[in-house]
Amino acid sequence: MEIFNERLKCIRKERKITQEKVAQHLSISNRAYQNYEYGNREPNIATLIKLADYFSVTVDYLVGHTDEQEKH
Repeated sequence: MEIFNERLKCIRKERKITQEKVAQHLSISNRAYQNYEYGNREPNIATLIKLADYFSVTVDYLVGHTDEQEKH
């Protein structure tokens, strides 16, 4: 899911949030979160939902099914 890691990294940087802060929110290690951004791992569905909620975007946006970020 190359688009996932690209969007995750982009949206985090746009919002000026550190990897450490996102990892803390997810209750995972910084390395585990970095693996999502580097494309080495994919999150399970529960974590994917937490990421979408944290960044106030849709899961569909994160995985590349839509280009619309906002939830309706």
